[in-house]
Amino acid sequence: MSKIETKCVQAGYTPKNGEPRVVPIAQSTTYSYDSTQTVGDLFDLKADGYFYTRLANPTAAAPEEKLTALEGGVGAMMTSAGQSASMISLLNILGAGDHVVCSSSIYGGTFNLFNVTMRKMGVDFSFVSPYASEEELNVAMRGNTKAVFGESLANPSLAVLDIEKFARIAHAHGVPLIVDNTFPTPINCRPIEHGADIVVHSTSKYLDGHAVALGGAIVDSGRFDWSSGKFPEFTEPDKSYHGTVYTRDFGKAAYITKARVQMMRDIGAAPAPMNAFLLNMGMETLHIRMERHCANALRVAEFLSDSDKIDWINYPSHKSSKDYELAKKYMPNGSCGVISFGVKGGREAAVRFMDSLKMASIVVHVADLRTCVLHPASSTHRQLSDADLHACGVFPEQIRMSVGIENVEDIIADIKLGLNAI
Repeated sequence: MSKIETKCVQAGYTPKNGEPRVVPIAQSTTYSYDSTQTVGDLFDLKADGYFYTRLANPTAAAPEEKLTALEGGVGAMMTSAGQSASMISLLNILGAGDHVVCSSSIYGGTFNLFNVTMRKMGVDFSFVSPYASEEELNVAMRGNTKAVFGESLANPSLAVLDIEKFARIAHAHGVPLIVDNTFPTPINCRPIEHGADIVVHSTSKYLDGHAVALGGAIVDSGRFDWSSGKFPEFTEPDKSYHGTVYTRDFGKAAYITKARVQMMRDIGAAPAPMNAFLLNMGMETLHIRMERHCANALRVAEFLSDSDKIDWINYPSHKSSKDYELAKKYMPNGSCGVISFGVKGGREAAVRFMDSLKMASIVVHVADLRTCVLHPASSTHRQLSDADLHACGVFPEQIRMSVGIENVEDIIADIKLGLNAI
């Protein structure tokens, strides 16, 4: 099963003789066993199986295995939301007093998670431009730096991360690179192939595709060496889990195993079985949808670039983008369906444009099959100061349009209504 389109449809679940062809929904919190010994072996991680849905569930296992195959990792874990995936991906390897170098062009909610909530936990962050030079990245690294974090395609600035450069600097300092790959999805970008060690997703975007289920995921590449001495939590006995030594007992899957049996056990940000079922169903058509999203978005970008009412556009797959060459390198088949653009007239003009649309909805969401728009400065990034907004690549005149899979002529006709109102 070598082609990624086939993996979308077939990977993650193979029914046995007489079993349901479609992934069943295991709507149960717990599981029954014939002996005490069996349960003990499960808790000792000596046997595979399920003992409580907070840690694992048969329905969630299907999209986890599918996403592992799509990203090219050794294991994955679903979470209740993308935010919990980002948080657990870091808490799994650091604690109070540790430091993270992070791209400043990240989703506003993630920025607040890192800059406010996790700072209260004693974790320090240095935010750098996604276009930072190797020298600037080296200066940002410290002796207590434990990870580097960035988005392959930033939300909403659409800055393309130079994954190989960030990975090279991270590895030179003995720490992993964690990449949020939500926007391009593994159909268009596979960060692990370019040196990323951990990949996270908000699965409620393109992976789900229908805006019906929250979820997140963490994918472990299995390639990072946790035994350098910088990460003793992987090489020393875990007193909270029978003295398990993750690198010794689980090898390349040390990171994702610890994330599940320690972090998910304690934090409890587990996905609902129904949400996992819906995610798996959405991922089966991911490759088809992404092709249409990208084709439609490029047509819209070309239309907007010819309008005298548009101040600027940013779409990485459009030749006008400063990230065009990076996008071709990391996302040669297309980036995503999201476009950022600024309308002439600033915030007021942006509001008039959005309020005049008939088909495209104004929603606090992005990256599903329906065309929608949002004004980030007054919504997802509303809590940020003007300086923080600028650092994140968000501006008052900016509109984020998530181009859907409708007929592109209908999408453009709707955009014309908005432009006529300016």
